[in-house]
Amino acid sequence: MSFLITSNSPFHTETIGAQNIAVNDTYTAQQLVENVLISSTCATVSNFAVSGGDFGTGQQSFGYFNAGSSGFPFADGIVLSTSKAVSTQGPNNSLLSEDAGNWFGDADLEQALSISNTSNATILEFDFIPLTGQISFDYIFASEEYHDAAPCHYSDGFAFLLKEVGSSSNYQNLALIPSTNIPVKVTTVHPLITSGSGCTAQNETYFGSYNSSVSPINFNGQTVIMTAKADVIPGTTYHIKLVIADETNPQYDSAIFLKGGSFSIGKDLGPNRLIATNNPICFGNTYDLDATESGINSYKWFKNGIEITGEINPIYTVTSPGIYKVEITINSTTCVASGEATIEYVGAPTTPVTLTQCDDNNDGITTFNLNNLNSIITQGNTQGNTISYYESLLNAQSQLNEITNTTAYQNTTTNQLIARVSNSFGCLSYVIVHLQITNNPLPIINPIPICDEDGTFDGLTTIDLNQTVSPIILTGLPSGLLVEYYSNNNDAILQTNALPNSFTNTIANAQSIFARIINGPDCYRIIPIPLQIIAFDPPNFEHENLYLCARETLFIGVPNGFSSYMWNTLETTSTILIVSIGDYSVTVTNAFGCEATKTFTISDSSSPTITSIDINDFSGSNNTVQINVSGNGNYEYSLNGSYFQENSLFTNVVPDEYFVVVRDKNGCNPEANQHIYVLDFPKYFTPNGDGIHDLWEIKNLSFYPNATVSIFDRFGKLIYNFNPNNEGWNGELNQYKLLSDDYWFVITLGNGRNIKGHFAMKR
Repeated sequence: MSFLITSNSPFHTETIGAQNIAVNDTYTAQQLVENVLISSTCATVSNFAVSGGDFGTGQQSFGYFNAGSSGFPFADGIVLSTSKAVSTQGPNNSLLSEDAGNWFGDADLEQALSISNTSNATILEFDFIPLTGQISFDYIFASEEYHDAAPCHYSDGFAFLLKEVGSSSNYQNLALIPSTNIPVKVTTVHPLITSGSGCTAQNETYFGSYNSSVSPINFNGQTVIMTAKADVIPGTTYHIKLVIADETNPQYDSAIFLKGGSFSIGKDLGPNRLIATNNPICFGNTYDLDATESGINSYKWFKNGIEITGEINPIYTVTSPGIYKVEITINSTTCVASGEATIEYVGAPTTPVTLTQCDDNNDGITTFNLNNLNSIITQGNTQGNTISYYESLLNAQSQLNEITNTTAYQNTTTNQLIARVSNSFGCLSYVIVHLQITNNPLPIINPIPICDEDGTFDGLTTIDLNQTVSPIILTGLPSGLLVEYYSNNNDAILQTNALPNSFTNTIANAQSIFARIINGPDCYRIIPIPLQIIAFDPPNFEHENLYLCARETLFIGVPNGFSSYMWNTLETTSTILIVSIGDYSVTVTNAFGCEATKTFTISDSSSPTITSIDINDFSGSNNTVQINVSGNGNYEYSLNGSYFQENSLFTNVVPDEYFVVVRDKNGCNPEANQHIYVLDFPKYFTPNGDGIHDLWEIKNLSFYPNATVSIFDRFGKLIYNFNPNNEGWNGELNQYKLLSDDYWFVITLGNGRNIKGHFAMKR
C-alpha cells in the first residue's frame, strides 16, 4: 500500500558533477522542510529547527542534495550526517571520520534506541498539523561502518521521532524494519559477514549495496529505499524530530538521505491483498476499501489508473482484482490526499464448464481426462489450488466418493460432475462440469502420400506431421482447431503416448495413425489417417561422368515421363544441350510430388596428335616403342589397330612393320595413326646349306632404302657390304668359307642413325 500527495511547490536545482551528488549546506531549517521535504498543502508546518556540528568554517552537517545524472536513487532531498554535509558527496574515495568541538549527542535518540554515549548529533525538527490520518516519507541510510566485520558489532544511531505536541509520552520511532519494532542500523541490516569472526545476515532484504570507489556518495554501504510511516489524527499538532548521531566515538560517519517531496499526508486503505503476502481475496467475495476522513470531503475512485464513474463514496466495495486508488479533497481545500491498494483474487469462478470427448463406437460412453479442465476452472492459476471431482454436489460438499481415475473417467452413470476447488488461502468453490460427446461429422481422409526421400528407399521415413498431415485434416473445419497424433485409437481417446511431431513410421510403405482433433480441452473428432510411403528411386539416376570433345556439343538428360524437370541451369526439359564443361543436375518429380535428382560432371576432352615415336630396336627382346602425343584427353594406344593399351610404351616388340593408332577413350575423333618399322639383326647364323639361317641378313631393311651394312672380323678387317637391294652375307669371303667365329657389323640407316654390334657364325 502506498499513497501520494499532489503539490505545486517548486523543486530545486544546483550545479553538480555528472557522476556524484552535489550538496548545498546553506539551506535554513524552514527551507529544508517546506521547500524540499514536504512540498504539500495537506499539512500546516511550523516551529522549524536544525542543528549540527560547528566546524568553524561555516560548513554544516546538514543540507540540500541534488543527484543530477549520478544515478543516486533520489533526484534530490535532505542529507543529515555525522560529518560535514559536503563530505558526503562522492566519489567514495576517503574515510569519513570528521568531528567538531562541543558536538554533543541526543538524549531522545538514546532513549528511543536504548543506547548511550552518543555524539555528533544532527537534528532537523518541526511541528505539523495533518489534514488526514497518515504520514510517510522515504529515506536511505548510509554508513562507513559497512566494511569487513564491523556490521557484526558497530553502528551509528538514527531515528525519526514523532509525538503529539505537549504530550509527556516517549517519542515513537518511525525508522524501523517493516512490520517489526527493530530500528534500522548497520547491525540490523546487512548480508552474511564471512570476514573476521563473521555473523549471520540480518534483514538482508533491506540491504542495498556495498559501494565502490565510483559511488555517487562517499560511504561504504547503504540500505535500499525505505519508508517511514505513522498513523496520525487529523487536526492534531505533532512534533517530528529527525536525528542521527555517532555512537561511542566519532569515527566512521553515517548519514540519512531523505527523498525530496516524499513527506506525504495521505490515506491508508489497508494492506495490499496479494498472493505473495498470503492474504488474497477468495473469488466471489467482496472487499471494502475504507477511505473515510472526518470533515466534508469529496472522493474519487480509480481502478488500474481509470476513474470509476459514479464512485464518490468514502467506501468502495471491490469485486474483482486490480490496483485501486482514492483521491480525497479535504474540506474543500487544495489538499488532495490519496491512497492506493492492490487486490488479487484466488480460487475458481463458479461458472459451469463443459468437457467434450469423442466416442469411438457411438455408444454414448467414452473416456474423459478430467485433468484437462483444471486450468480452465482456475482460469489458468492452478498454483495453490486443489481440484477434486465428484458425481454429485452432496458428495463434493461431504468429500465422499471422490473420483480417483481423473485421467480416464467413463460416463457410465452421469454426464454431470461437480469440481470442488480449494486452496491454501481457505477459498472453496463448486463448479458444475458437463460431460459431452461430440457428434461432428467424420472427414474422409484418403491415403496421404509421403515421399521417402531420406536416401534409403526402405519405405520408412521421418514425417513432419504438423506441416504435412495437419493441413489436409483441417481443411474445411472451423478455425482454431489443433491436431494431436497417436499410434492407435485407444491412446487417442485417453490422450496418452502422443506421437512426436517429427514422426518416423514403423511399418514400411503404408501405416495408419490416429488424429485427435481438439478444441482446447475438447475432442472434436478422432479419425484414422492412412499414410502411403512413396519410395521414388528412378533407375539409372546414379552420378554420371561425361566428356565434351573440343569444338563439339553434348546432349545430356533423363527419360521422359516424369511430372516435372528442373535443371540447375533453370531449364525444364528432359534433356539439355551442353556447350561447356561443369557440374549439371536435374531434379524430377513424380505424380505424388516426390523428387529425385541426377547429377552429371562434364569434363573436357580432345582427339590426339602424335608428336613423335621413339623406336628402340636392334635390342632383341628389349625392343621398345614409345608413342608421344599431345592433346587434352584420355588416350589408348595400339601397334596393330586392334589391341589397345593405356600405356604409351610398348615393350618386347618384335621386328616388323606396324600401324600405330592412338584414340581418345571418351570418343573424341579423329584417331591419330602412323606407320613404323622395328628392325633387328640375327645373333647368329649357320651357313651349312640346310636352308635355315644360311644367310645373315637384316629383316625389313628394305624400309630404309639408303641403308648400308658392313661386316668385319674380330681384327677389324672389312669382309662384306650389302644394302637393301642385296641379299645378306653367306659366310664366305671371295667364295672361301670362313671359320666359325664372332663378327662385327655397322649398319648405317641413312637417316643419321648408326647401329653397331656383333653376331656369331656357326658351322
